[in-house]
Amino acid sequence: MPTNVRPPYDAELAAALALVNDQLPATITADMIEAMRATPVTAPIEEVLQGRNITHREVTIPGYQGFGITVSIFARAGHQSGPGIYHTHGGGMIIGDRFTGIEVPLEWVERFGAVCVSVEYRLAPEFPDPYLIEDCYAGLVWTAEHASELGINTDRFIIAGGSAGGGLAAGTALLARDRQGPRLTGQVLIYPMLDDRNETISSNQFVGVGVWDRGSNETGWTAYLGDRRGTEDVSIYAAPARATNLSGLPDTFIDVGSAEVFRDEAVAYAGQMWADGGVAELHVWPGGFHGFDLMAPHAQIAQTALQTRTGWVARHFSA
Repeated sequence: MPTNVRPPYDAELAAALALVNDQLPATITADMIEAMRATPVTAPIEEVLQGRNITHREVTIPGYQGFGITVSIFARAGHQSGPGIYHTHGGGMIIGDRFTGIEVPLEWVERFGAVCVSVEYRLAPEFPDPYLIEDCYAGLVWTAEHASELGINTDRFIIAGGSAGGGLAAGTALLARDRQGPRLTGQVLIYPMLDDRNETISSNQFVGVGVWDRGSNETGWTAYLGDRRGTEDVSIYAAPARATNLSGLPDTFIDVGSAEVFRDEAVAYAGQMWADGGVAELHVWPGGFHGFDLMAPHAQIAQTALQTRTGWVARHFSA
């Protein structure tokens, strides 16, 4: 049951959250989806790339059932060869586009000479499960098949995503394992959306507060799964928290805030990986609300989180 007992927000983040909540409601309902899609959630990509030595081009590729979907490809100017990043964006399964949260992998493109491919998967509720995860997997397969021409060294090839994109990244990695598809060497799951059941302590602690509360989570998962949400008729690829065997997955970085709905499912996912003999690094940032690193990037805890995540990528790419 929902509770008023919950971890406090970091003091610096609490001030930022007050400003965020002036623009973004704590609870997103189904009737808000259309209006939210009409409001840009990120700056135009031309502004994001301004001043960066990064090229951007777009390609239409076959998605699920052959439908054409777009991927954006980012690389440093003059790029020849380097690590690969396959990016699945956030947005609760219902909003966002391939540029949502792109600032995170773009830093890795600049710092490590990587190529980032970000996929425009189709959104729920118009395209329910399995469209989203199958679009993401199709994009991964395309990226691996075209790695040479993209300048990607597949010995250093990671998948990364935040929020819903973190859940889709985890599901895509599971598909790649089970279908013996492209070999990923790492996955970066940023406050991932993993569990449709919405039954954890943290999902009950954040109701009507913060960013993406329990009600928003119900909205997103219901749009994605419909009447199957919370039943046994949900695959591990749609909701990776349902997987009972996380062996055979790439080395994993997971981070999450202590003051958000996704805290407990992220911690449990890392625990299951360890139980199954996998390699996972987990960080729970004290007082962090959902998306705090992007919404309050100048806060001290956000800076630490960003540096720690990038440090893991640096170690992975240099290993």
